[in-house]
Amino acid sequence: MSRYRPPTQPGSQYITPAGAKRLRDELDQLWHVERPRVTQAVAAAAAQGDRSENAEYTYGKKRLHEIDRRVRFLRKRLEGMTIVDPQDSLSRRDPTRVYFGAWVQIESGTKLRWYRLVGPDEFDMAEDYISMDSPLGRAMIGKRLDDDVSVALPGGTTMFTVVAISYGPRP
Repeated sequence: MSRYRPPTQPGSQYITPAGAKRLRDELDQLWHVERPRVTQAVAAAAAQGDRSENAEYTYGKKRLHEIDRRVRFLRKRLEGMTIVDPQDSLSRRDPTRVYFGAWVQIESGTKLRWYRLVGPDEFDMAEDYISMDSPLGRAMIGKRLDDDVSVALPGGTTMFTVVAISYGPRP
């Protein structure tokens, strides 16, 4: 068995203005607040003497590596992002179809539920946000009202019906 792992498919490069602001705020917090604080703690721990048995120094260095890794990821990710405001791009799109940033109400059996279609970097912002790269997100893109959506899930194929589409604030 080899250690080779095929490269992962990069996520979509689209993000809403709120999602981009959240990532920039996290980057600023890590770079301007968290990293200087941890650097100062590591310097204080290093001044105590023997670093090989100094747990504060060891864990501080590990925390610095974690911060630096996350900062590199955020900078690289924000560099390639396309910020899409669903309200601004509505004039260029058909508002009766599901696209990025849309609030979609779907029916599964007798249950109705609203979801917002967002990029892979912001679907964790709220429980009703789903990534456009997820199976349900990919299946919904381009659908119209009353279209049936078939999604292959681990428990089997499930059918959903698009009941409503909105591009404004949360309905």
